[in-house]
Amino acid sequence: MGKLSVAPKSAYDARIADVLEPYMRRVEAMPPGTCPIAVQVNLLEAGGAQTCGKCVPCRDGIPQLAALMRRVLNCEADESVLEEISQLAALIRDTSDCAIGYEAGRLVCEGLKTFADEYESHVRAGACAEGVGQTVPCETMCPAHVNVPAYIALVQQGDCAGAIKMIRKDNPWPTACALICEHPCEKRCRRMLIDAPLNIRGVKKYAVDNVSADKVPVPPRMPDSGRKVAVIGGGPSGMTCAYFLSLMGHAVTVFEGRKKLGGMMRYGIPAYRFPRERIDEDIRAILSVGGIEVKYEHKVDTAEMKQIAEEYDAVYLAIGAQGGKSLKLDGADAEGVMSAVQLLGRIGDDDYPDFTGKKVIVIGGGNVAMDCARTSVRAGAAEVTVAYRRRIEDMTALHEEIEGAMAEGVEMMCLQAPVRIEKDEAGKVSGLVCQPQYISAVKRGRPAPAAANKPEIRLDADVILIAVGQDIESAPFEEYGMKAERTCFVADEYLQAEGFENIFVGGDCQTGPKSAIMAIGAGKVAARNIDEYLGFHHKLDPGIEAPEPRVNVREAFGRVNVGERPARERGKDFNHIELPISEEEIMQECGRCLRCDVYGCGALEGGRIQYV
Repeated sequence: MGKLSVAPKSAYDARIADVLEPYMRRVEAMPPGTCPIAVQVNLLEAGGAQTCGKCVPCRDGIPQLAALMRRVLNCEADESVLEEISQLAALIRDTSDCAIGYEAGRLVCEGLKTFADEYESHVRAGACAEGVGQTVPCETMCPAHVNVPAYIALVQQGDCAGAIKMIRKDNPWPTACALICEHPCEKRCRRMLIDAPLNIRGVKKYAVDNVSADKVPVPPRMPDSGRKVAVIGGGPSGMTCAYFLSLMGHAVTVFEGRKKLGGMMRYGIPAYRFPRERIDEDIRAILSVGGIEVKYEHKVDTAEMKQIAEEYDAVYLAIGAQGGKSLKLDGADAEGVMSAVQLLGRIGDDDYPDFTGKKVIVIGGGNVAMDCARTSVRAGAAEVTVAYRRRIEDMTALHEEIEGAMAEGVEMMCLQAPVRIEKDEAGKVSGLVCQPQYISAVKRGRPAPAAANKPEIRLDADVILIAVGQDIESAPFEEYGMKAERTCFVADEYLQAEGFENIFVGGDCQTGPKSAIMAIGAGKVAARNIDEYLGFHHKLDPGIEAPEPRVNVREAFGRVNVGERPARERGKDFNHIELPISEEEIMQECGRCLRCDVYGCGALEGGRIQYV
């Protein structure tokens, strides 16, 4: 039989595994502007290196396909090569024995469609499409394109006020984004090449915690332009647009349907995540520019929209998505059933619910569902359950929100699809009946649930909160003549409304419900493009410069995270859940920044800009 080594057969694989973690981090940190054909070639060659060599399509086909792809990458191919690539990729996909060949071929087939413009540019123009290239990842991934390395460097040298000024160059909501931003800027942080992404939101939080945003002067307003702009909606997108337009010297009138400004940041995010006094800091700073008139509790109807479009030189429509979606369930009209938007909207006006001793069920799996569940805990509920038809890993809520809710005692009932709501003789809700599910095939990028062959289950309930999405109240504007698809207003890449010269739209009412920073980014783009439409090309001076870079620290460090109050304490009140970050922690975190704006590829600039 022969001798056996103590080391298992997998010992060599284990040694290879030692290099896989930094390799995977490198792939994650790959700059978002890299040529997509180069990315596909690299992935294809990696697939070729994985082949076992038993089947011909994978063993011989992948190297041949990679060679053809390299000809396209090097701008040495014509249309016939693209056709050859398409046929060979399909052959590898359809005839390979295992997933290595199948996936390699499938990704090329899909890439030919997804990146058709890039392939066409390489073949016909002999170059990458315009705009393709390496960029500063954090700045690129931020929808407002904030100069992240610059404000981190300012915090590092102790200038928190300067950091706020730098943030305001592109985003007038530094406090909001410090507390509730989903921080897409961290997704491709090149620090991952060494250890972990920088805690960019944490750095911003340190700045606004140490210097209140409304105590930092905004830039001086430019001379009056003589132009008037109407902004319909005083949420993150509308007020961003109003801020920049006013700085440019235009007279701005904001039409706000509610009692206070802030939109869904005030009326959709609970105070324990975003204290109301903190949102007011940003709003006071925005209004301090001057030249902004706000008409509160003023909903614009069809007739007034016509009047506004005629009276003002330009209009920015940013009404958000402030209506709550419902479910077509029997019993949905029972007393005690309400939409998440309805509940959180009441809280925005300081009307807090009392759920003392009640059993609350939240239907949904997004951030709003977690907000409702955690709000219910604070409102005194005896039990809080989230009913969700997919798995917990399929929830769209941020991982930290799910984790926080569970720590506060919220029970997650996953793979449960609501079937009907039961009510008592008085018409009050008494329970929710669910059909158990199992997870099935992936559809539109997510595993879809399917009904399991299991009996229905019933959950007792006194209150049911439906958190399955938000609606856009587009009807008055559609009646005016604005085009909408499934209530989302249609606009071009410059946010100009289809069929109208002087009307621009942006934020949730154009994209559907997204994040606050995406709405802010749209407001910035709209302001720039409205200024161009009005015949100007204003350049704003933030009054601050990026500091000179320090030498990179390339020693691996652990990431400093923002701490939270203990769950047993924070679940009893609506006070802010996050703790301050110490100076020692933030200096270490700032020191991890690699200053990609200087040592990397520079920043983005432009005139009339697109919103993507």
